[in-house]
Amino acid sequence: MSILYELRYPTKWYMKLVTAVLALIFFAVLATVAIAGFLVYRIVKPQRTSSEIDMESFPGKPDLVDFTVAGIGVRHGWFFPGLRGAPTIVLCHGYGSSRGDLLTLVSALQDHQYNVFVFDFAAHGGNEGITTFGYRETDEVRAAVDTVAARNDVDPGRIGLWGYNLGAYAALREAENDHRVRAIVLDSIYDQPQQMVKIGVERTGLGGFPLMARSAAFSFTWLNYKYREDPPLSKKLSALAGIPKLFIEASDDPELGDITRQMFIKAPEPRDQMIIPHGNFVAMDDNDKRDYENRVVSFFLLRLPATGNATH
Repeated sequence: MSILYELRYPTKWYMKLVTAVLALIFFAVLATVAIAGFLVYRIVKPQRTSSEIDMESFPGKPDLVDFTVAGIGVRHGWFFPGLRGAPTIVLCHGYGSSRGDLLTLVSALQDHQYNVFVFDFAAHGGNEGITTFGYRETDEVRAAVDTVAARNDVDPGRIGLWGYNLGAYAALREAENDHRVRAIVLDSIYDQPQQMVKIGVERTGLGGFPLMARSAAFSFTWLNYKYREDPPLSKKLSALAGIPKLFIEASDDPELGDITRQMFIKAPEPRDQMIIPHGNFVAMDDNDKRDYENRVVSFFLLRLPATGNATH
């Protein structure tokens, strides 16, 4: 009791010092938690980029396709037709991007007779909401695959997925539970959404403050409490044995590059690795983008040939 009393009403100089230090620690932790919470809010509400493009004048004659995601709402997609009865490649854009940023990759795939489908995730493009860095986005990918597979001009059992960071996580999470996915390209993937949150905090320049990144990850986990027991994607990679996988690692993105490399090492065969000097397809210059598109298309041509299905 005397110790507690001395802490509340310090009379000795050293107890006054201890009390002051404890008070500073308390307010430092409180400030860290508050700042981390604010950072998480800014991270899960990225600045949206517009997908408003006049598709009537766009080559490839896309269909405008609306589909519903249970518990989330309506999504608007673009379906670019290829060879009738051929596989469909669903493109899953990255964090802070949108479907409109992927149109050159769409064209490269469609030129080789693939059907291609693109849409925007929550909190991206024209969609409201917040990102969960893959938890709920997986439901959006599944709804997109269901919508494509229900068409009578595609092969419903041959779906390919391409994704970048956020899109890569959601694509792999879906592929681990969907036998319709027959090939997948994973660019700068992460194993758990909390890793992406920590990277987001570090890129603000505040990651060096003690406990800042950890507090942000905790805040994100609390915000997505229902998913708290979900295992890392690497725990279920064995489900993709026999499914061709291409892991793309960018040298100028060391954080995600290292995670991507570890995921590649853990993945079962067949698997391929592609190391590129500059990451983020959207920000690449024309030469890098053209080389990237050629290598992605080559992977799909080898692993998921664009041949028609006679039953369609």
